[in-house]
Amino acid sequence: MLTTQGGPLSGALQGTAIPMFAESRLLFKLWLKNPRKIGAVAVSSAELAGAMARQVPRGPGYVVELGGGTGSVTKALLKAGIHPDKLIVLERDPTLHKLLQERYPGVRILLGDAAKLQPLLKREGIDHVRAIVSSLPLVSMKRSLQDRITAQIFYVLEPGAPLIQFTYSLFSPIPRRRFGVHGEVGDRVLQNLPPASVWVYRKPHVHARAAE
Repeated sequence: MLTTQGGPLSGALQGTAIPMFAESRLLFKLWLKNPRKIGAVAVSSAELAGAMARQVPRGPGYVVELGGGTGSVTKALLKAGIHPDKLIVLERDPTLHKLLQERYPGVRILLGDAAKLQPLLKREGIDHVRAIVSSLPLVSMKRSLQDRITAQIFYVLEPGAPLIQFTYSLFSPIPRRRFGVHGEVGDRVLQNLPPASVWVYRKPHVHARAAE
């Protein structure tokens, strides 16, 4: 039985035997329906999901996943020891949101947009979090939306807490100088198709105006 820091997953991983092909087919259908809303047409590999989960530091506090999709990264975070009660997953597509709720009943799955992350978390009684794990397609977003989401992320992160972001790009998916953040590649996953990099960003100080 899989366990977490707080004990058995108690059903959090039940119903996760959906073949990856079926999951990718679902993502592809949703992408055809609305290409701008769905950032990926294939499920992240277990290797990539695990590489992202390993970058999350241990300790108290909440971990937020942005862009839950079909739950491959959610599963890896739980396996890595994040207790279901301390994991918040944000997904803006209603179909994927419902799927995540069914697959991970012990995890808080929120329906909403990452551009409104701070008010969404505040509604849940959460002000700051110890890590954010993102599968959002930041590179392909308009600069205004990318800026708003990034500002929201660093507004809710505790000082020095990491943003863990994967990308297929050869370059940093976040303009580090523009946001005043430190970032480096934490891992490279060649087994993924296509190969991906896991970036880890930190911003020592959070300014109150960042999310305005």
